[in-house]
Amino acid sequence: MGVDVWSVTSYNELYRDGHACERWNMLHPAENARVPYVSQCFHDAPGVFVAASDYVKALPDSIDRWLPRRLTTLGTDGFGRSESRASLREFFEVDYRYIVVATLEALMRDGKIAPAVVEQALKTHNISSDKSNPATT
Repeated sequence: MGVDVWSVTSYNELYRDGHACERWNMLHPAENARVPYVSQCFHDAPGVFVAASDYVKALPDSIDRWLPRRLTTLGTDGFGRSESRASLREFFEVDYRYIVVATLEALMRDGKIAPAVVEQALKTHNISSDKSNPATT
């Protein structure tokens, strides 16, 4: 199983491009439809989509509608609670451990792996299912 890692330099630009394409398509119904850049990039991409960001989850979520499948988003919905970037990522569940678990959970949701694989990853990465939700603490 392979993994592709992409870096997004501007969710805002991808969002604007998606809406600009939709607007143009609405106003030019007899023309060939324009396709948002992010849709062009991922139209044939297999697997699941997971976005991990040091910003709020709303930024990656803003492009979800132009992806071929659901996007699982990890983000830091409230900066300033940690003394270092590593602490921030651990607190808001955006570090590598949560990226692994989020990816496996998305694969499980798609029927590609068994729930036991996700449960094992939680144990392996020492992640408590009873940890308080960082978005509400």
